[in-house]
Amino acid sequence: MNYCAIKKSDVANGPGMRVTLFVSGCTNHCPGCFQPETWDFDYGQPFTKETEDRLIQLLRPSYISGLTLLGGDPFEPSNQRALLPFLQRVRAELPKKNIWAYTGFVLDKELLVEGSHPRCEVTDDMLALIDVLVDGRFVEAKKNVTLRFRGSSNQRLIDMNKTRRTGEVILWDT
Repeated sequence: MNYCAIKKSDVANGPGMRVTLFVSGCTNHCPGCFQPETWDFDYGQPFTKETEDRLIQLLRPSYISGLTLLGGDPFEPSNQRALLPFLQRVRAELPKKNIWAYTGFVLDKELLVEGSHPRCEVTDDMLALIDVLVDGRFVEAKKNVTLRFRGSSNQRLIDMNKTRRTGEVILWDT
């Protein structure tokens, strides 16, 4: 079973008004993490069909721009397996909503590399559903509160739609 917490209205983790799902479980344990309680894979409430239904309802209003996945880390393999069916449902039922995901894992050095910890049988399918991926571990020495939608300067905001089209990492610049 996977665990989570929900923030119904969030303006700090992506553009516009968003619904944020904090998933539980993270093996990165970045010093200075703003949510260290979510490192525990059993933190929060169970992620159930009822949780999914509630999230879908929270996402429905036109003033909600999209969904943000935070953690913990959505790209821990057990989290990917739990999130994939839900993200497919979001795409099917709410195709105009954008999906952002934050991960401490680096796209081209870990998520796409066979044999790395976060890569599993559903990674490519999950990445295919993400519009913007904020990747890289939080580095306290590179913390910068003036950065938009990220905590440290090593983290990248990746436009996944352009990245998929070009085959190269393209940064989000809107």
